[in-house]
Amino acid sequence: MNRQIGKIDDDFFARIFQDQFGEQNREVCVMPQFGVDVSIINLSEQWDLAVASDPLSLISQLGLQESAWLSVQLTANDIATTGFAPQFGQFVLNLPLYLSHDDLTTYWKYIHLYCKDIGLTITGGHTGFTEGQNSTIAGSSTFFTKALKGDFLTTKNAKKGDKILVTKNCALSTTAILAMSFPETVKNKIGIEKHEKACQSFYQTSVLKDALIAVDNGNKKYINAMHDVTEGGVLGAIYELAKASGNGAMIEDDKLPVTSVQKAVCELFSLNPSECIGAGAMIISCKEEGVDKVISDLKKEGIPCTEVGELTDKSSGFYLIKKQKKVSWNYQTNDPYWVAFYNAIKAGWK
Repeated sequence: MNRQIGKIDDDFFARIFQDQFGEQNREVCVMPQFGVDVSIINLSEQWDLAVASDPLSLISQLGLQESAWLSVQLTANDIATTGFAPQFGQFVLNLPLYLSHDDLTTYWKYIHLYCKDIGLTITGGHTGFTEGQNSTIAGSSTFFTKALKGDFLTTKNAKKGDKILVTKNCALSTTAILAMSFPETVKNKIGIEKHEKACQSFYQTSVLKDALIAVDNGNKKYINAMHDVTEGGVLGAIYELAKASGNGAMIEDDKLPVTSVQKAVCELFSLNPSECIGAGAMIISCKEEGVDKVISDLKKEGIPCTEVGELTDKSSGFYLIKKQKKVSWNYQTNDPYWVAFYNAIKAGWK
């Protein structure tokens, strides 16, 4: 079977996993579902618990500190979509045999520091070395946070008529990682200045600040859902949020935020910025009356935010407005970033 690289789509989820989640438990308020970032467990009459898992990164082309940053922030981004910061974390490390003691010490030191920075306590996990482990994925983490019952946001709660907001820009993590992984090629092809700006965007790949500011200052009453951008890019994340909440979506293509830096790097690697991995951007499903205030409050804290479309009736499906024409838009079953990354390695790009 020729299987595509990356996350599964909604059809795959339905065929393999749907309704096969072990023993049913009424305390689980939000079960696994395509496009839903977290599960919610009711602990008591007062408290709910949010849980999210994500792979750990160990990317030699980036470096140990940068890999640790991704390992912490990408799981924290999932929890952030609830409107709360993560509090506790478990780490499973499946490490390659070639990783030295000193390198593991450095990698873990930065994981510890980044967890401390966001107020997260590491509670345990598992560590081992694995033969043949040559992947950039070195295990997984699971983060938890507790909040008053009913206070968590989830993508299931987005509503038809909500305006769709996007923080920061498309393809932030794609352009940063590609620029950092293939610096000589990127500098030679698009220039030193754009290369440096692409690299600087690497540490914008957390959306925890975006989420906490978005729901602050009384804004939570306007926000029905949030979803972080990962594989499939901004368009993929919008599709996932709409699917999870039983809606369609209409997006204005020319409003999708793409800077000249993201555009240049993506063109070099033959990528569409709105369809490739975009950690660092947050999708916000916002009531119309709260749009201006949410955007304004984010911008006051230095976080750009753009209205790009709205959620529509499910029967309307998914479409883009391109040059005043309505164009059907389908979910990508594989993120083109992975092919671009490995093709660059095969081509000997430095």
